[in-house]
Amino acid sequence: MAARTDLFQSPDYYQVDELLTEEHKHIREAVRSYVKKEISPIIEDYAQRAEFPQQIVKQLGDLGCFGPTIPLEYGGGGLDYISYGLMMQELERGDSGVRSTASVQGSLVMFPIYAYGSEEQRKKYLPKLASGEWLGCFGLTEPNHGSDPSHMLSHYKDAGDHVVLNGAKMWISNAPYSQVAVVWAKNEQGEIQGLVLERGMEGFSTPTTHGKWSLRASATGELVFDNVKVPKENILPNIKGLKGPLSCLTKARYGIAWGVIGAAMDCYDTALRYSKERIQFEKPIGSFQLQQKKLAEMITEITKAQLLNWRLGSLMNENRATPAQVSMAKRNSCEIAANICRDARQMLGGMGITGEYPVMRHMMNLESVITYEGTHDIHLLITGMDITGINAFK
Repeated sequence: MAARTDLFQSPDYYQVDELLTEEHKHIREAVRSYVKKEISPIIEDYAQRAEFPQQIVKQLGDLGCFGPTIPLEYGGGGLDYISYGLMMQELERGDSGVRSTASVQGSLVMFPIYAYGSEEQRKKYLPKLASGEWLGCFGLTEPNHGSDPSHMLSHYKDAGDHVVLNGAKMWISNAPYSQVAVVWAKNEQGEIQGLVLERGMEGFSTPTTHGKWSLRASATGELVFDNVKVPKENILPNIKGLKGPLSCLTKARYGIAWGVIGAAMDCYDTALRYSKERIQFEKPIGSFQLQQKKLAEMITEITKAQLLNWRLGSLMNENRATPAQVSMAKRNSCEIAANICRDARQMLGGMGITGEYPVMRHMMNLESVITYEGTHDIHLLITGMDITGINAFK
């Protein structure tokens, strides 16, 4: 497949850029340039072949996209949350799978080690994860426990200087290529704790998940634990219970809220350009009311989401954002991005299903993003519980 020329121009209908610092804009431009140079020319081919472009791991590390909010002393970027959001937006504009690789590494692997790990664990793992020398994954979801992780079956027993872990996790991004896995399992008291597993531990395997129609350029797999001996120094000492994994998911959901707007922008930009070039009935299709309606609604929803995300980023920087606020942004962004992709696909007609344009790939990817790290319905119920005080989950 011929490499696609990336002509993307970012929409900013409400001059939201004026709310950003010069540093924010420099960071965004660096990631945007990387995506145009390294991701856009190759991503359709990798997605068509359902292959993970392994070279991006080191590239993302060099670019500073792994753990950008982690302090510098551990190899992170020491940046704020708006910088992190902008990075995720630009990566997902390239492909949701690329953004997933970075989200998992920073929010689901590096964050819990930084927040809940020992100083020894931080020094051992974080610099190698930040640089991209090591890739990490996060094990929470199980074959029979997705939206309800409190009933997980993975468990471990004390065996002296180590514990013995049994169980399985599935739908794990990065798993087949990870050197490190942050895994959540129950101890003998039934309390959930985090453990850091390393590739090569006996009984620990990461079979690849095949047959996906979504996130085809991302590596997905299982984590299988068959009497894995895990040294006690690999247990995260500073957290017990579901609060640990859920706090990681809050960070990752924040990145998704920004990320999927990148996919939406790419589809809008593609549809806008196509509407001016495609001639039907002797004039460009952009001159027809129904096409203008689609484009006008796309830019309206993108603009609303940009403002919502910027405000959420400001609250995150002040440590005032609630998990429920993050849920609202994740759900809103996913919904409008999926709708924008679908409308853009219609505007492109038959061309919309080909790899010549990015729209169908984004559309398929978003079907995963709308489900993972809290399904669309679960995030709706989180908002419902937050405003009524009544739990509709049980």
